[in-house]
Amino acid sequence: MADDRSRMTELIQILNKASESYYAKDEEIMSNFEYDALYDELVTLEEKTGIVLAGSPTQKVGYAAVDFLPKETHDKPMLSLSKTKSRDELADWLADREGLLSWKLDGLTVVLTYENGELSKAVTRGNGEVGEVITPNAKTFINVPLKISFKEKLVIRGEAVISYPDFEKVNAEIEDEEDKYKNPRNLCSGSVRQLNSEITAKRHVRLIVFSLVSAEGKTFTYRSEEFDFLTGLGFEVVEHHKVTGDTVKDRIAYYAEKIQTYEIPSDGLVLCYEDIAYGKSLGMTAKFPRDAIAFKWQDETARTVLREIEWSPSRTGLINPVAIFDSVELEGTSVSRASVHNLSVLDDLKLGIGDEILVYKANMIIPQIAENITKSGNLEIPATCPCCGGPTSVRVVKEAKSLYCSNPDCPAKQIKKFSLFVSRDAFNVDGLSEATLEKFVDEGFIKEYSDLFGLDRYHDTIVTMDGFGEKSYQNLMDSIEKARDISLPNFVYSLGILNIGLANAKVICKAFGNDLDKVLHLTRDELMSVDGIGEVIADSYAAYFADEDNKKRVDNLLRCVRMRKEDVVTEESLLTGKTVVVTGSLNLYASRKDLQEEIERRGAKLSGSVSKNTFVLVNNDVNSASSKNKTAKELGIPIMSEEDFVNTYLK
Repeated sequence: MADDRSRMTELIQILNKASESYYAKDEEIMSNFEYDALYDELVTLEEKTGIVLAGSPTQKVGYAAVDFLPKETHDKPMLSLSKTKSRDELADWLADREGLLSWKLDGLTVVLTYENGELSKAVTRGNGEVGEVITPNAKTFINVPLKISFKEKLVIRGEAVISYPDFEKVNAEIEDEEDKYKNPRNLCSGSVRQLNSEITAKRHVRLIVFSLVSAEGKTFTYRSEEFDFLTGLGFEVVEHHKVTGDTVKDRIAYYAEKIQTYEIPSDGLVLCYEDIAYGKSLGMTAKFPRDAIAFKWQDETARTVLREIEWSPSRTGLINPVAIFDSVELEGTSVSRASVHNLSVLDDLKLGIGDEILVYKANMIIPQIAENITKSGNLEIPATCPCCGGPTSVRVVKEAKSLYCSNPDCPAKQIKKFSLFVSRDAFNVDGLSEATLEKFVDEGFIKEYSDLFGLDRYHDTIVTMDGFGEKSYQNLMDSIEKARDISLPNFVYSLGILNIGLANAKVICKAFGNDLDKVLHLTRDELMSVDGIGEVIADSYAAYFADEDNKKRVDNLLRCVRMRKEDVVTEESLLTGKTVVVTGSLNLYASRKDLQEEIERRGAKLSGSVSKNTFVLVNNDVNSASSKNKTAKELGIPIMSEEDFVNTYLK
């Protein structure tokens, strides 16, 4: 069943891509004979499994728009879980019973109802008793089965989520920093509750099922049996593991390591009793059921002293406050700075230089200030930009106060652009920090991008500058010379076009065959025809190359570089559409990034974590006890050494 579902997903992607090329781009990427054969194979698999996935070309699910979301009362109230941050308490709670440990996902809970094998209703959690009906939107979730083989009434609960990569992609299309979504959960909540399901469809919302409410005519003894049943129907269920009081702490450690690279937002774990009847026999309190408990990550905190607020201007003029404090160890790493986001947060914390503060890593990842113990509130907001000395202004956007530089010619905007230009994912020039770039800009050495490749004209001055001598100068020149060879996606990214990250640059270049002339002269309509490119990105990209000054800068830059030819990915590539995970040290490639770029050129997708969708895990230590290896073995994912992988897929 799992292989059939995987093949169905693959067929849907291939057929939809072919349809888009044929109808939207007037391009035929496969013959009618090939299309019909694949279409018939999909129909056969859908009939065999009884599953019809969202997005299947055998179905036409129209978008729906409503004036409001109807309310509906849940058949069974959706209670919250009692919580703990203690691993010992979790083990004590389980005692001598067997439990099931799974992710506590951070999205929006949705209840789905199926009748006669078809999705008939989807309702949000709401306040636990009354939710909002979002059925048309749920039908656009990228992994929700529209039809299943089970014909009796089925009710399930799942978490609608948006992955971190998709979250970043949506934010990249938003020009104003203050309009960007703060986290995937906020984006997901807004996406799921749209009045127009076409908007939901563009957000790549997924549903990960975490509970079977009822399946008419079916009874199960264990929770894991319920998950197996739902998996067999085509649902993506939450990752779960059986545990005992003796093993639960080890499994928590596994999740704690995995969350560092897990692409789905999670704010903890859920532990429930494996024996369903036993769990139900415990009943519930006035607030919580007794058959499950939530484990929230114990945020490791540390006391430190705030030494300064660094005001960091951005390319948009927004000046971001960053707290600088005495270095502390958190979650195994040294931390000395944390973003404070905006002036409203500064006011709420009543920050002042010299205050004693409590810091932590939110969800074990992002440094944050938890509390200001001193609360002196003596911080002064700068009236002038720390970069250009121009006047600052306070603007209120979405009820949050932020500081902006009012000077349109602020050098910080230029330095940030040059910093991106020489960054690793752009021209990758070693030896050019922002401080060095600032010196070169101040000296007049760099006014536009192409000037970087003429720095040798200033040899006599550069070698006398602080931090430079003959050797460091020569190292910089060697790095600049090496940087002349660049791929087209990296070149496009280096230009600093608003809303165009490296991922978007790769998508655009690949869609037009990495043809330099085409890529530099794309129209808005051509860009809009590319899957994943929305109006904001298309408008921003087209506007950049329509500007005559930008055209001149690009032409000047092209005279200085050598465009590296990208490998053409063919349909015959063994890695096309596959997901690959690379971990550990390498022997054949100079860096992991080099190998990953080679894998991407073959049409594969890269991931930081192993899941059931992983095609292969590349690890030179195939017998290690790492969490990635353990997960791969549990899921039956092949683990290959770098050499074996290269010989098999990259030759």
